[in-house]
This record gives sequence, C-alpha cells and structure tokens, in this order.
Amino acid sequence: MEAALGFRAHTGWAAAVALAGPPASPSVLQRRRIELQEPGLPVQAYHAARPLGAGRGEELIRWATQGAARRAEEAVGTAIRELEAKGDRVVGCGVVLGSGFPVSTRAESLSSHAGRHAAEGELYRQALIHASEACGLPVTGVAERLLYTRGAEELKLAVDELRRRVADMGRELGPPWGQDQKEAALVAWLALAAAPLGARRGE
Repeated sequence: MEAALGFRAHTGWAAAVALAGPPASPSVLQRRRIELQEPGLPVQAYHAARPLGAGRGEELIRWATQGAARRAEEAVGTAIRELEAKGDRVVGCGVVLGSGFPVSTRAESLSSHAGRHAAEGELYRQALIHASEACGLPVTGVAERLLYTRGAEELKLAVDELRRRVADMGRELGPPWGQDQKEAALVAWLALAAAPLGARRGE
C-alpha cells in the first residue's frame, strides 16, 4: 500500500504517525514519539545561547541544529525502512507548521522571548522537513491553525466529520491518541492524498 508519514513537532521531540491505504480511508500503521534533541545539548538551544555571547551562542545553536538534523534523518529513515519491509511504499511526508511568527535573523530571534520560542520550534520542524526531503519524500506543510480547514477542503469532508474520522483512527490503538497524534495523522493523510497516483520516492 502507499503510505505517508506525519509529524507534529515540539521542542526536542515530535509525535510521528504513519498512515497507509486509499486516501479516502487510510489506517494507522505506526505511532511513536521521536526524540530530536542531541544528547548533551540543551533542548532549548536559543534560550541557552543568549547569555553566551555571539560566538559561543552561534556555535551552540549550530551544534543543536546539526544534532536535530541527524536525529530527524535517523527517525525518518527508520520509519521508511520499517514500512517498506512490510511491503508499503512511502510516498510523502506531512509536517504541522507553526503559528507563522516571523523568524528572521538569529540575532533578532535571540533578542526577544517570543522570538526565541519561535526559533526553538522552527529548529525542530525544519529538521524534520530537511530529513524527509533528504530521504526523497515530498513534504506537505500545513500551519496548525489551518490544519482542519485545509483538511476539510482537500479531503472533501465537513470539519466535524473530519475530526470524528481522525479521532476514530486511534480508537483501536488506545492511548496516547491526543492532539499531537491526531494532528500528525491528519497531516500524514493530507500528504498521502497529495501524492500523485503511483508516486515513488526518487522519481
């Protein structure tokens, strides 16, 4: 079956869900938490970098970014290998995006509390996006506040019906199936629906 991955990132970790099947009625194949923080480095790199000064602060953020990228690529690669070992073909990846707070230069991100929080979240989301692209997957990114609206439009379902369908996906799995897992599942569903018929990674 064709499958897609979905991620809802937090600072240092992400909820990951894999769906497969026809886009009209996919089912959950995987659900897990993936750790994106590199051991030995602060989970909130921008907050930790602020008092260090420009040179050491930049170095710390660079290490954290590179570490998150490695962890994300390992996680995406592992998910793909596990699905393909069972005969499924991964055709896309979805990532829930942030609120749209502008993250510009690193210096500006460090200068305000809101900027640091936005930059922390973006660090881990970008790690997942780049890892998926490095593994040959087209990425569908959807802002969290637009997720159900866009889902209803693209999947041709009423919002209430879409929410019910997403909630029902996790019923047989049992907990955890909270907001993180539901949003990861929905963005994976959108990535699955967006993939061209018969799409293959690398083509």
